[in-house]
Amino acid sequence: MTVLYLQPPAVSTAHAIVAQTFFCIAVCIAVFTGRKWVEEVPQIEFDTRRPSLFTLTLLSIFVLYVQLILGGMFRHHGMSWWPHVVHAIIVAVVLTWTAIRALSVYSKIEAVRKPAILMLSLLITQLCLGFAAFLTRVAWGRDSVQPELPMVVSTVAHVAVGALLLATAVVLSIQVWRHVPVAFAEQVPGTERTPQTA
Repeated sequence: MTVLYLQPPAVSTAHAIVAQTFFCIAVCIAVFTGRKWVEEVPQIEFDTRRPSLFTLTLLSIFVLYVQLILGGMFRHHGMSWWPHVVHAIIVAVVLTWTAIRALSVYSKIEAVRKPAILMLSLLITQLCLGFAAFLTRVAWGRDSVQPELPMVVSTVAHVAVGALLLATAVVLSIQVWRHVPVAFAEQVPGTERTPQTA
């Protein structure tokens, strides 16, 4: 409706961000009510590195949200394409850093390994789709009167995979919080979490 009624770019972008947020909430509900979360005894391994893996997952979510805002503003003609493209490099670096840390240090924890692999795979897919969307919208479709099929397909796929990437980053953050708590110098009495093997 925001597109049909030609709402300002900020309104259309906010609509897209809220939609992505609700999708992430639905995914979180699925995780929290799943059998593995309810019945499984978590395998815990304390994180002594700086920055911690949990911090990296939160940073990943943050840069993805910024990327969603930049992409929405570009898609709804409220901003040029280059901030979205430049920030994509930052997103790629942060998400790769996060995934490599998770896979190189905590690969034995299945709940961390699986979303990390998925996030890395979706990142590669998203970069390819982003390149295709850029070509069909900016390079080839700038003089088109109406959106052509290649541009529509590549853009919709790019947005959809972006939503999956954000949701995967959220799931990874939740699983890291559960299985890889940050090791502080001084534990608060009553909050200690005992490492357990799977």
